Amino acid sequence: MADLRSLEIFYWVATFSSFRRASEQVNTTQPAVSQRIAALEHEFGPLLERRTRDVALTDKGRALLRYAERFLALRAEMVTTLASPSALIGTLRLGVSETIVQTWLMRFVERMRAAFPGVSVDIAVDISPNMQAALLNNDIDLALLVGPITLPNLVNRPLCSVGVSWIASPQLVEAGETLDLPDLLRFPLITYPKNTSPYVELRDLILRANHPPPQIHTSASLATIIKMTVERFGICLIPPDVVQREIAAGELHVLPTTANLSPISFTATYASRPDYHLVEEAARIAQEVAASPCER
Repeated sequence: MADLRSLEIFYWVATFSSFRRASEQVNTTQPAVSQRIAALEHEFGPLLERRTRDVALTDKGRALLRYAERFLALRAEMVTTLASPSALIGTLRLGVSETIVQTWLMRFVERMRAAFPGVSVDIAVDISPNMQAALLNNDIDLALLVGPITLPNLVNRPLCSVGVSWIASPQLVEAGETLDLPDLLRFPLITYPKNTSPYVELRDLILRANHPPPQIHTSASLATIIKMTVERFGICLIPPDVVQREIAAGELHVLPTTANLSPISFTATYASRPDYHLVEEAARIAQEVAASPCER
């Protein structure tokens, strides 16, 4: 009779359409995965259609997948309900935007350590499009990114919205009257990479103004953007929350302007899996931390 381990392996084979990736997910060998699937098929009949590069579910395979999801979800619910959080052991693979790194990520890690002392947090800092791909490829469990991501198999929990401002060194642009877009575009600009929402909105703003494009420097590293701005390479467009120290020290200031950009909205996003109760709890903790005042 099918056991829970076999159903778990079948679930991951069906999810990835791959014996190899399923073996990596459950930390076993590919022959062991094949043996488990063969045993299930001996019991229930053909579950998978083997193709050149992947596998596809048969009608009976789709039916078994629904049962496997229910069994795995029930096991996860049982563990979450009955086991002490301190008894949970594992790793949360976390993707995170650097804006959150610079504001409240450490408080999130502290809350996770207090709630789940046996769970390690493996942090990968990246831009949101890359994290979306990592989620879909199951390379990370949870992403704190610019969202939401409107895909049917992803869950989005709202975190916070962070305003974006035009920021410069007082030695490059003096404090004074409110600046219009043409005033700002006389200087080089520094912002997020080209495949991010702030860059796209900035590009569209310049196009609508029918203004010759300025020199735009981009970087996925906020530390690099901040250093370039302090060193007077140009005006940057980033959240002022991440440069509170530089503003307090007089190295940078927010420029008053009529050319406003939309706030950046962040979500805690994860794949909908039957055994992801820990990930759901981590997303809930992220929401609580994001709702409290940011500190840098």
